[in-house]
Amino acid sequence: MSVKPFIGRGAGFNPPNRFESLRIERPPAELEEYFDVPEAGQKIPTRVYLDRSKSLLSKNDSPDLGFTFSLNPYRGCEHGCVYCYARPSHEYLGFSAGLDFETKIVVKPDAPRLLEETFRSPSWKPEAVVFSGNTDCYQPLERTLGLTRRCLEVFARYRHPVSLITKNALIQRDIDILCELAARNLVFVIITITTLDQTLVKIMEPRTSAPHRRLETVAFLASHGIPVGVNVAPVIPGLTEQEIPTILKEAAARGARSAGYTIVRLSHGLRDLFREWLERELPGRARRVLARLRDVRDGALSDSTFGSRMTGTGEYAATIRNLFEVNSAKYGLNRRPLHLSTDEFISPHAAQIPLFQRG
Repeated sequence: MSVKPFIGRGAGFNPPNRFESLRIERPPAELEEYFDVPEAGQKIPTRVYLDRSKSLLSKNDSPDLGFTFSLNPYRGCEHGCVYCYARPSHEYLGFSAGLDFETKIVVKPDAPRLLEETFRSPSWKPEAVVFSGNTDCYQPLERTLGLTRRCLEVFARYRHPVSLITKNALIQRDIDILCELAARNLVFVIITITTLDQTLVKIMEPRTSAPHRRLETVAFLASHGIPVGVNVAPVIPGLTEQEIPTILKEAAARGARSAGYTIVRLSHGLRDLFREWLERELPGRARRVLARLRDVRDGALSDSTFGSRMTGTGEYAATIRNLFEVNSAKYGLNRRPLHLSTDEFISPHAAQIPLFQRG
């Protein structure tokens, strides 16, 4: 196995930004001191940028997603998962989907205030908000900045329903707020587990919590009465699909109530990133993985078609789906749908109506 080019990072390089017509190649030696050019074997520090957005919630109308609104206090993700579907979104900020995505993190310091302003708006109608729909809300920066926790405090204050998706055991820190929400049927947590192989995690998801810590988190949340599910995602054909039964078994044994899965999507620059990673870290398996990916993507490495982009098409995709469904049923997952309450929402405007009428 070749040496990882950048310590603690998943991507091996910065692919071109598809929106930028100008690209700076490696400068000549006499000009390198004026450019920030990372060298193989280096530790690349994380740089933080401020996002002063005037609104917070993102709205989607995708038929593949079971929610309308999502909240992302961080853009980019230090977890560094090499396959992450969110990587190309960093290009909208003028960065690359590669190393930039995991080393240049844009944060929204006003997120708690903006969330409260949303809930106080007369036009807001409560419905479950997914936290996060793009990058992980419990990535390492959260330990220092606490934006997710402060937003959760707003959800609790207004008794508003929220779902959380994460790979990080840091969510255990916020058990006090989660319990307050759960007591009113206002929260659902999904723990993502891609593989139980720690050796694979270290090279594929370098800054995520170890698999055993994620399973411990499922047990911890369930033991405190927090509804919790597991997301086997993404399934990487030719590499991780054989782990589906074990992941579901172990999660169910620790109190998971539901499960879901998706198949890896390699859109835009992510294709070259993932291919380079395979050939660098798993050269003996690269050809098989790429062939299996094409099996489930009609000969391509990615498919953006609604209805098939999450789970693929063809016989091998059907095999993965059957493997997931049979084992979900076997271990008692997805027996009952979970519906979070919107009846508890505290609307400042509803509270003011009778006061006005008394006057």
